[in-house]
Amino acid sequence: MAGAVAKLPSLINTALANARPKFNIFMKYARVELAPPKLSEIPQIKAGISKLISSAKSGAWKQQTVKQATLNTLVGAEVLFWFFVGECIGKRHIVGYNV
Repeated sequence: MAGAVAKLPSLINTALANARPKFNIFMKYARVELAPPKLSEIPQIKAGISKLISSAKSGAWKQQTVKQATLNTLVGAEVLFWFFVGECIGKRHIVGYNV
């Protein structure tokens, strides 16, 4: 038991040394991907939404490959999932509203 306790600080230091580069990579991408949109990006967002609407109206979505359609379905499912998770967090209950 005393030997395990003596090794604990070195194990923690090793774990921190191994985790630090991965954490730095995570933070690099998190700063870009998790940041809210800037005011300069609003026209690009509007153009993307109008392109999406026009492709839905023209039927261009029918010309997608199976890979693209699968990816779009997964992204839509992820958005829906996070919506429901946010609802549960906001309600502070899994089922129903506290009225």
